[in-house]
Amino acid sequence: MSNLVKRKSRNRQLKRRPLGLIFTILAWSLVMGWLLALATSAQSATPVSEIGTVDVVPARYQLGQELYLENCASCHIALPPAVLPTQTWKNLLEDSQHYGVTLQPLLDPSRTLVWRYLSTFSRSQLKDEATPYRVNNSRYFKALHPQVDLPRPSQISSCVSCHPSAKEYNFRRLSQD
Repeated sequence: MSNLVKRKSRNRQLKRRPLGLIFTILAWSLVMGWLLALATSAQSATPVSEIGTVDVVPARYQLGQELYLENCASCHIALPPAVLPTQTWKNLLEDSQHYGVTLQPLLDPSRTLVWRYLSTFSRSQLKDEATPYRVNNSRYFKALHPQVDLPRPSQISSCVSCHPSAKEYNFRRLSQD
């Protein structure tokens, strides 16, 4: 009789072990994941207040971004490169007639640095898509602004009404509306 009791007791212990093992592995995984998340976010997190644009710009493109802002944001709001396709940015950099105004063209190496920044962070264009010259004709702009009825022609005040920090190249901060 005592052998029968020992055997039943042993069977119950074997049935409990897999459940306990699974629980232990799950708890260990959660703790390790939490610790790993803490370790990686503490080292590489950039405060949102310092980002400003939609994407964090790596150090090798920051001079190009600064030159872009210095040359373009002095007359109007500088748009994030992702709003327009690469071909539009190429056309804008090569054309001295900028929306009816004759501009002093950027000279190398400044133009090269700005081009690297713009081409890296802009988007591709479909083969049969016309190159948009105005921001409100860009499919990316339309995708980022669904159900927004923009006035024709678009004005700087149109952007600032929703993006109050657009003049500081911060499109993350939105107005209450």
